[in-house]
Amino acid sequence: QVQLVESGGGLVQAGGSLRLSCAASGRTFSRYAMGWFRQAPGKEREFVAAISRSGRTTYYVDSVKGRFTISRGNTKNTVFLQMNGLKPEDTAVYYCAASSSVTAENLYVFTYSVGAIDYWGKGTLVTVSS
Repeated sequence: QVQLVESGGGLVQAGGSLRLSCAASGRTFSRYAMGWFRQAPGKEREFVAAISRSGRTTYYVDSVKGRFTISRGNTKNTVFLQMNGLKPEDTAVYYCAASSSVTAENLYVFTYSVGAIDYWGKGTLVTVSS
């Protein structure tokens, strides 16, 4: 069993930055590929970024490439999402997710298969004002 707890959300002006963290319980964190998703009001949940078990491979949705960076610290059981150049359209609840089946070679699976997700966090709200 893995529990995921997100933190770091808040209110920021357009162009600003935030760093989200996702702390995972358990001793098997390094066995999971990790992802960030977001859900804006009235919209479906969408994939944002993913990182492989080792941290050497990452994958992003086109709308955040060059602005967001996903990273992980396996010794601290934490995955991060550094968000720079925030836009009002980035406003959403951001969720952390863990998958034991996704590998470095198929991180793109996060984009279309929520069935590959083993665990979800409860989310942290990011609000970007214009």
